[in-house]
Amino acid sequence: MPTRRPIRELPPALRNQIAAGEVVERPASVLKELVENSLDARASRISVTLDRGGQGLVEVQDDGHGMGAEELELAVMRHATSKVATFEELLAVGSYGFRGEALASIASVSTFTIASSPDGESGHALEVVHGRLESSKPVAMQRGTRITVHELFTNVPARLKFLKTPATENRRCTEIFTRLALTRPEVDFRLESGGREVLRFLAGQTLRERLAVVWPPAVTEGLIQVHESAHGRRVYGLIGHPGSAQGRPDRILFAVNGRPVQDKLLLRAVRDAYSGRLLSREHPQVALFLELDPHEVDVNVHPAKAEVRFRDERAVFSLVRRAIVHGLEGSLPGAALGDRPLHTPAADSSSQDVAATSSAPDIPQEQRREPHAQPPERRSAALNEFSASYAGSLTTPEPPPFTRSAPPLTPPRSSQPERSQAPLPFAPAEVSSTEAPAVRDASHVGPGAAGRGFEYLGQVAATYLLLRLDHGGLAVLDQHAAHERVLFDKLRNAKDAGSRPLAVPMELPLHPSEAQRFMELAVELERLGFSLVSEGAKLSIHAVPGGLSPAKAREFLQSCLAERVDDLSAVWAMLSCRMALKAGEPLAPDEAMALLEAWAGCEDRDYCPHGRPVLISWSPDDLAKLFKRRG
Repeated sequence: MPTRRPIRELPPALRNQIAAGEVVERPASVLKELVENSLDARASRISVTLDRGGQGLVEVQDDGHGMGAEELELAVMRHATSKVATFEELLAVGSYGFRGEALASIASVSTFTIASSPDGESGHALEVVHGRLESSKPVAMQRGTRITVHELFTNVPARLKFLKTPATENRRCTEIFTRLALTRPEVDFRLESGGREVLRFLAGQTLRERLAVVWPPAVTEGLIQVHESAHGRRVYGLIGHPGSAQGRPDRILFAVNGRPVQDKLLLRAVRDAYSGRLLSREHPQVALFLELDPHEVDVNVHPAKAEVRFRDERAVFSLVRRAIVHGLEGSLPGAALGDRPLHTPAADSSSQDVAATSSAPDIPQEQRREPHAQPPERRSAALNEFSASYAGSLTTPEPPPFTRSAPPLTPPRSSQPERSQAPLPFAPAEVSSTEAPAVRDASHVGPGAAGRGFEYLGQVAATYLLLRLDHGGLAVLDQHAAHERVLFDKLRNAKDAGSRPLAVPMELPLHPSEAQRFMELAVELERLGFSLVSEGAKLSIHAVPGGLSPAKAREFLQSCLAERVDDLSAVWAMLSCRMALKAGEPLAPDEAMALLEAWAGCEDRDYCPHGRPVLISWSPDDLAKLFKRRG
């Protein structure tokens, strides 16, 4: 048994090392604290030099207001600061630093040198080694401050062994440097590593110009400007087009009153605004700046001040979400289908989340080659419901998105082309229609409609619709994703969905957790067309939505009650997926045209409710490049 030690006060050196464990995690933490001090000193030029990923050297030099000899000695003491003097000032702090512990913490775990000169006075320098003041002397230098940190953590081997490779630590330093530079476009930033200049941000650059230094042109050229304000709060910045989404969240920047932060509330607002436009594994590019009264945000909730707490979280969430939604909706005003920056294979090579939309498994090869070989009576019940009855089963506040005066959507058997001979070896056997008429101009169908129309060419693999765009381009549309979008919009806008009673009610076992979920969704499920009665440990299904088979209805309810969907949009997305056409279901030309016209009238027609692209297009130039006709 170890002997009991009495409670005693820790020595200053040990206190500083413990504090350094909270403030100084790695070289990037040192860089952050020193650059923030330079910004608080109103520097217009900041230069950072690194060696061995910052473990060997972190040097920050600025042209800020500087400090005299007396202030320098205070600066390396704990809890000494010029940023705040009262509790009221702490509540409304506007500076980056305010605790007065960063320099003392850094100096306790390194060889630390600070030299500074205020305007019109001589300079002075201090050297502190592992928390001990070694020297103090005058120096000749211009106005500003230079801080040099050598051999970080050499006196704390336990901390040193947790550092990564110099390349990894250098990358983290670069990320912190970049985030700070993006928030202060009026300041000149320079980063040197390994004896060469790595990054340079010139004073006066716009946000887009600064992002272009670190983000590829394919991303920055398509960035969308956003701006929204309400009740004294303001959010502005640039966001990426959904088509340029990426697999890692490393291009998301938030700044609150000029301070870079990593905030879960702001991230949730972004994800919510992009909902239905991105896959779950995709992340957008975001650089958003939030300005609000300092009294409405608490920055003193994290040792490194990387997180904040908002007084009115709901208002902030709503403002950020609204800014992004308005930016996405307004980025393509009134564009025709052929003019909109739709997806290309390169932009969406990662968008293969077919499982998320239940878009049917592999299609047998014989079915792919003969999409119209089966009798029309066996066509998908889902399409017939959509084409004939379901379009009128939802009562919407406005007229339905399309009305048809064309022949019935399921043509008689005689109208199907007979294949009297085998196709030629090079013939496009998968294209299933030969004399498909062009879809009429769809500009009358409402928001998002195509302004100049497009021509339907045929169906490929009983899954994709081939279109010729009005500017001569080519497009391929996923019939399942398009039908999902149509049904989702109907469900979202409907006041009451059609319902089909069951001759014999079905029963569904109900777990206690599912029973609670059912109580939460009961009203919405009834609006969608279900008639359900909870009877203890089971759920009786007396009616289902008009476009859903009993088996699919049962499957939907099981998923809906078990998966804990977050909101009604997820319920609508799940139901529209169950009701939509599946891959491998052949369509007659007029059925395909009816689907195209309905899809053209949808608000967010570029994406299915799960975020998969509906359409992939190639311009004439794209096609020429594919065939190597031009470079």
